[in-house]
Amino acid sequence: MAELRATSNEYTLDTVAMNVENADLDLATARDIAKAKARDMDRNAMMLSYHSGKTGEFWPNYECGGGGRPPWIVFAEARGYNLKIDINDGEYEFFYLRF
Repeated sequence: MAELRATSNEYTLDTVAMNVENADLDLATARDIAKAKARDMDRNAMMLSYHSGKTGEFWPNYECGGGGRPPWIVFAEARGYNLKIDINDGEYEFFYLRF
């Protein structure tokens, strides 16, 4: 019989709140800023999902999970995210896995 074991790493679930003063801030720029911060914290950090409170856009852009929970959070949680980069109080949120 196969044994299932939860894997963990040394990282706790952290949120980094960033304020970016740029009237023209778009998803691509916000993603670059979040990636630089995440990679500064862990050079192997991998983005799992994102959500834009500004436009409503999210990735992955399909429904997953249930219970009315946002799919970008369900997706990230299912993959063990342990870092959230929050730009401008939810204008852009990026969910990462640090190894």
